[in-house]
Amino acid sequence: MGSVGSTDTGDTSGTKRREQTGSLSRFVEWVKIDGDRLVVTFGIAAIIFAFVLALYFLDVIAFENQNSITRMASGMIAGSFSLVTLVVSVNQLILSQEFSPAGKHRDQYAGVMDFRRDIEERSSVSTAPIEPARIVAVIADAIVRRGDELADAVEGHRDEEFEREVLRYTDRLRSDTEWINEQIDRSSVEAFDALSVAVEYDDGWQISAARSLRNDAPALTDETSAAFEDLIGTLRLFSTTQEHFKTVYLQRELTRFSQLTIYCGIPAVLAAALIALLYGDAGGAAINVQLLPYVTSFLATVVFVPLALLASYILRTATVTRRTATTGPMLLEEPTKERPGDVRESEAD
Repeated sequence: MGSVGSTDTGDTSGTKRREQTGSLSRFVEWVKIDGDRLVVTFGIAAIIFAFVLALYFLDVIAFENQNSITRMASGMIAGSFSLVTLVVSVNQLILSQEFSPAGKHRDQYAGVMDFRRDIEERSSVSTAPIEPARIVAVIADAIVRRGDELADAVEGHRDEEFEREVLRYTDRLRSDTEWINEQIDRSSVEAFDALSVAVEYDDGWQISAARSLRNDAPALTDETSAAFEDLIGTLRLFSTTQEHFKTVYLQRELTRFSQLTIYCGIPAVLAAALIALLYGDAGGAAINVQLLPYVTSFLATVVFVPLALLASYILRTATVTRRTATTGPMLLEEPTKERPGDVRESEAD
């Protein structure tokens, strides 16, 4: 039947990274998403320092040509000023979004309160929590309950094959959604802690699968139809939550990045100036020649710290934005490759 073949609801996990269990994959995800941005920044800086020294010991570079070093230092100073100026411009753009007249602010506030009332209506809590992680956990619990209600509603359906398809779907829905509670720290008040877990939940697939089962069903009772609608509505609420936390997170993250760039930018300019001063004496370097490679490499690394900071923050923000770039169910990658969990066209079509 068309209803049977329309949706693959196998036991393959619906989360987006659950299958990445290798050490290399976990490390890459830690660098891109999970790792503290300052730790990643100083890790990149340490690699730069080791790389420069390695080139020196391999006789690829030298620190003896005064003119080359001073020209490099001048370029570093100009680059550091340009980077700081760029970050200040980004910060001004973010601040411009924060300024709003009373009417716009009231509309935004009303939207947030409507969102919180939706959470309260679809969950068992009387007041929606204020911690981002607890909000995600509350909605996840509501999704599990709606899935159980759908399973109860189709029990004893006259089309046994359709009943089995729905039960397979609700089993997978429960497994994927309970994974959220296993990963999340409900005491967290950071938007990113909630977002990092929410991003992994494949709500787009869940919505598509539920709609496909409902639309291709041979017959639906009022109870079953209402159960489908409640589940799809709760999944949409999860998508709204994900988007809300993404917006809050990106605003806070880019603001923090601007602050840290200013903090690191001033030492970077001073370090570049010190490199020029080390070689500014007509009689040669101002310090012991044996220490010169280490000191110059260290100062050059300090100059590159703002760039490393930029790389670490762009990695995370770009990855989060890329993984949540669509609104509603949509497959943007490997469109011709059939994968477990894809919603396929009905055989009747």
